[in-house]
Formats: sequence, C-alpha cells, structure tokens
Amino acid sequence: MRGHAPIVVHPASATGGRQVTARGAILGLAYDDLDLVEFLRRAGVDEPEAIIDDPAWVEWRGGKPHDYGEPPLRNT
Repeated sequence: MRGHAPIVVHPASATGGRQVTARGAILGLAYDDLDLVEFLRRAGVDEPEAIIDDPAWVEWRGGKPHDYGEPPLRNT
C-alpha cells in the first residue's frame, strides 16, 4: 500500500542518488545503502539496517530497492 511507510526512498535523480524522506521531512540524498542507514540513524531509527527491506517501514519508489542510479562524475 503506497503512502503508509514512514520512510520513502524516492526515484533516482538525473545526477544519481535518491532523496530520502521520513514522514515528509527530507533526510538527504542517498547514493548507497550506507547513506540511507546513516540518515535513518540520525533520524533516531534503532537498527536501521534491519528495516531498510521492510515495506512497513520503507517504501522504495520509482526503481528497484538498493539501486541509487549513477553517481555523479568527479573531476580529478
């Protein structure tokens, strides 16, 4: 059921990464699961690694779970 999970991982942006929100508040732009876990930890989620695949907690929109799109190119 769409819209019931408190955490939403939105579709990948054109430059890579997916916006993460919790109850509508923006937590950040995640480029991988480590970013997602850190955002959830900072938001006060206990054991965030345990919930990222639980649809009662996290809704993955507009793409496959754990697919964050292409990361931005870095100039070296």
